[in-house]
Amino acid sequence: MRLAGKITLITGSGSGIGRSSALLFAQEGATVIVNDLDVNKGNETVAEIIGNGGKAICIQADVTNPDEVKAMVDEIIRTYGQIDVLFNNAGISAVGPVHEIELEQWDRVINVNIKGVFLPSKYVIPHMMARKAGSIINMSSCVAEIGLALRPLYGATKGAILSLTKGMQVDYAAYNIRVNALLPGTILTPFVENYLKTSYADPEAAKENLKKRQLSGDMGTPSDVAYAALFLASDESRFMMGAPFYIDGGATFGKNA
Repeated sequence: MRLAGKITLITGSGSGIGRSSALLFAQEGATVIVNDLDVNKGNETVAEIIGNGGKAICIQADVTNPDEVKAMVDEIIRTYGQIDVLFNNAGISAVGPVHEIELEQWDRVINVNIKGVFLPSKYVIPHMMARKAGSIINMSSCVAEIGLALRPLYGATKGAILSLTKGMQVDYAAYNIRVNALLPGTILTPFVENYLKTSYADPEAAKENLKKRQLSGDMGTPSDVAYAALFLASDESRFMMGAPFYIDGGATFGKNA
């Protein structure tokens, strides 16, 4: 029970890495506030947690909407009195070279991936400051540190999150608030599976090609990232501050011959 008694908020936890993390956090004793724009998916996560004997509620909120995010945080504080862990997981991807990216797509990805980390942090941090305790986990990506074909927009947002994480840590270390970033490699989430099915004539061949990005020769699973998030959420990572945590199967620092 590594998170016993902790109140945890995970954005974008209706599916993929967010859902896997929510299930694991609850299994380790946390009360999980499941946030997702899709309330049906959020409720599915909550139902699974409760079915496994855990504690969770779902709050629908758009992480790019300040009023909705503030209302969500206010509701959590009214109900539980504190937020011990904020996992800024919500995010979207984009595919294409810069000259083909539509302006609306650019704005949407920037909004969700950067503003969607800024707003929950903005409204949660004052409560952590008051208690002089808290762990914030920001979802970056190994693409923040490597060039990846057709992902310049996604990489730009994840690079921004890595930089934001380091800056936040400097400002809030004095309040005993830890801020760290997760940098996954290619993870086989429902989003990636759907992308493969809709973008390639041979999804299995495309999947095998993606596996070659990692030295591991395989793609990661949502639970691989969830276990890393659990470590950052727990007191076991008390000496990690402003750090990038790689869960990338060797994609960042290695290359197959």
